[in-house]
Amino acid sequence: MSTPSVTDVMTTPMLTLAADTPIDEAARAMGEADIKSLVIVGEGCQPDGIFTSTDALEVLADGEVPADATVDEYMTTPVKTISPETTLTDAAERMQNYSHLPVTDADGDAVGILTKTDLAAAVADSDTEITTVGDDE
Repeated sequence: MSTPSVTDVMTTPMLTLAADTPIDEAARAMGEADIKSLVIVGEGCQPDGIFTSTDALEVLADGEVPADATVDEYMTTPVKTISPETTLTDAAERMQNYSHLPVTDADGDAVGILTKTDLAAAVADSDTEITTVGDDE
């Protein structure tokens, strides 16, 4: 049995937009796709940032007009990424501080996204037997 990796559970395809996309358009795209993040790509398909539902809330909290602000003003950058070959154990450890990580290939191009929801689904779908320490039955 092989060790499960990011490629086994990552979400593909992922939603990507350009940095100059207006916030209202980005939020609408996220709502239509029923997702909480999108990857902002630049040259090729390399991630320049990540825009999340939390970033969209910040726009409102700042009193900005969503049609007048662009994603690059609120996206998280530099973006942290993860390799598709990373084991799920290592990915779970790395994601303690992140909810969404773009998955990039050896060339740095985005090939998917890994979310905490993806990891939770992997745990739910696993055949791992869960035991309680000290359970003698």
